[in-house]
Amino acid sequence: MRCVSTRSPGVEVALAEAIAMGLAPDGGLYLPVRVPPVSPSLLIRDGARALPALASALLAPFFADEVGLDLPAICEAAFNFAAPLIPLGPPGRNDHLLELFHGPTAAFKDFGARFLAETLARLDAPGTVARPSTILVATSGDTGAAVAAAFQGRPGFQVVILYPEGRVSPRQAHQLGAFGGNVRALRVAGSFDECQALVKRAFADEPLRQHLRLRSANSISLGRLLPQMAYYAHAALELADRGEGPASFVVPTGNLGNAFACVYARAMGLPIGRIVLATNANRVLVDLVEQARYLPAPSRHTLANAMDVGAPSNVERLRFLFGDDHAVAAAVGAGAVEDDEIRATIRETHARTGRAICPHTACGVAVLGRERARGAEGAWVVAATAHPAKFESIVEPLIGQSVPLPPALAELLGRPSHAEPIAATDAALRAALSP
Repeated sequence: MRCVSTRSPGVEVALAEAIAMGLAPDGGLYLPVRVPPVSPSLLIRDGARALPALASALLAPFFADEVGLDLPAICEAAFNFAAPLIPLGPPGRNDHLLELFHGPTAAFKDFGARFLAETLARLDAPGTVARPSTILVATSGDTGAAVAAAFQGRPGFQVVILYPEGRVSPRQAHQLGAFGGNVRALRVAGSFDECQALVKRAFADEPLRQHLRLRSANSISLGRLLPQMAYYAHAALELADRGEGPASFVVPTGNLGNAFACVYARAMGLPIGRIVLATNANRVLVDLVEQARYLPAPSRHTLANAMDVGAPSNVERLRFLFGDDHAVAAAVGAGAVEDDEIRATIRETHARTGRAICPHTACGVAVLGRERARGAEGAWVVAATAHPAKFESIVEPLIGQSVPLPPALAELLGRPSHAEPIAATDAALRAALSP
């Protein structure tokens, strides 16, 4: 399928080119020229659907023209761990957690990062390009590790991760610096928004972009965004198979990529009801929904650090899809959660269910509680975005016990870790990228 930039809808490129480029030359974000309707065969009841096969069928219309890419093989490699629906309760309420943290770095971003890596590896197959590609990514905590794990050791790729020093959890920071080899971590003296701006300006620097063969792995990349629809489709169809659909979703979000994937899946015709964005104290998305005005602001540091975003990139896609801010406000709900409520939600959820949740998931659970208090009915799903063990310094004192480490995370934390300090300036990033 052909794609266009949100800023130049009259100029089309192939999907493979859009994935390889990441950011459009005009600074816009790529989207398919149309939203393809979901295949009717996917909507037929089938409780045995496997996630990789469903992902392949869902994404097939987008990749129909990319004959050189083996989409089923890509999906088998990317979606090789579970995304289970877990009852959340309390009794009498049809509430669920969609656990998206069972991948190698214990965060939902493993799905999209692995899909992107498998796709780019086929586009840049050994022998087809003369120089390695540089995967340049800004992270507010989880993206960088997922991208590093997905590209670690892949021939033809170098990975450079920018993260805001002191604004990710200690375990997140250790992960980011623990890969080594073809992966470098840069700890930036600034916020995530500054890291993201540095990356965007690097992509806008055409000589630098060409020299390093820059590739994006942030949620601006269609290669990360499109596959994230698959787990929403899988959960929605599972609940529909049980006769409990259409399900509504609460999605904790910062840069809006994961939530936009849910919105796009609904636009394709999946049985998805309401979609509510859950943010931390950084209210820019809530203000967009409540006031129909997009007002970026400096980000605030919160317990849910991966959502500390004051200028979410994918707002541009949301506006492009719906046309204007009033249409955006009508299409989704939103709620903001302060740190005290995050703490209270972590405590209450554990006391009631015995289940530990991360601060980001707690934002979703808190917002779902508000929706239920207003009378929301039917099946609801909260996207559980990261394993609570990544935030042990926050979670464990609140629940009064330790959170066991997933094996893959334990292995990463057992490695030595190193990150290079840089200033939040274009000159510092260029110097760090110079061979």
